[in-house]
Amino acid sequence: MVFTDELFQEHDTGLHPECPERLRVIESALKAAPFASRLDWRSAGGATGEAILRCHSQDHLRVLERINGKMGALDPDTVHSPATCQAARLAAGCVLSAAEKCYLGSPEESAAFCLVRPPGHHATRERAMGFCFLNNVAIAARHLQSLGCEKVLIVDWDVHHGNGTQDIFYNDPTVFFYSLHLHPHYPGTGREWETGEGEGAGTTLNRPLPHGFPAARYREIFERDLDSIVERFQPGMALISCGFDSHRADPLGGLTLEEEDFAFLTRAVLSRLPKGRVVSTLEGGYNLSVLGSAAVAHVSEMFAG
Repeated sequence: MVFTDELFQEHDTGLHPECPERLRVIESALKAAPFASRLDWRSAGGATGEAILRCHSQDHLRVLERINGKMGALDPDTVHSPATCQAARLAAGCVLSAAEKCYLGSPEESAAFCLVRPPGHHATRERAMGFCFLNNVAIAARHLQSLGCEKVLIVDWDVHHGNGTQDIFYNDPTVFFYSLHLHPHYPGTGREWETGEGEGAGTTLNRPLPHGFPAARYREIFERDLDSIVERFQPGMALISCGFDSHRADPLGGLTLEEEDFAFLTRAVLSRLPKGRVVSTLEGGYNLSVLGSAAVAHVSEMFAG
């Protein structure tokens, strides 16, 4: 399954790295891929207020309601247009629906990639930031728990730290947040000593990596960490915050991954979870010349798994 919608093109950011062309490039590449005939293109409804409020505050929801239908910016990075709030709700709804289909669905619904925008992993409980308005993976994780999935693993390989996802689950022992990211880099969070608080102590794992960190070493760390996390935490479902800005050619990046590395990371997650228990959603990735091939490498492994 590939969840997407034409409405995402109406989230107009102007001259901005997080642009509608990102989704067009990936969609074109997937439709030209060898497995294109097997893709099941779907959409979904927008996330409800109830689903959003499991992760975000009422004040945050009021801010989104206030800017709905308007052009402007919440900060220099986070630009909105008249359709942005509707697109943000739909992005969260697509990830939520994909997670539900894979968790409860038939064998034909055992893999899902969510081709959505705006991205979500920087959105905190209280604030939209870093191109993100609603935290798509967080909302999906809470929805899975409402369906009976007790423990959810979130794997974030975007080049930027998913500070919003960490913020939402930092005190929660039922959601494990694992992030590999460039440091120092935006948003400045995600140090190795940030491991959770209170009952959530030990269920956050950050791997801040220096500029130019070798892809081979990245793979080694990723496999070792996943083995430890899955053995100790035993998640019922995994959600991937799939940022292709960890690619060596990304203009907002600084890491060294290539297409075969994204395929490797995908296989590593799939091999450690039961079939049908992994959903991926697009976060960053801003080089239009490599986005398509990176997405094809990722999605082809979702099928193979």
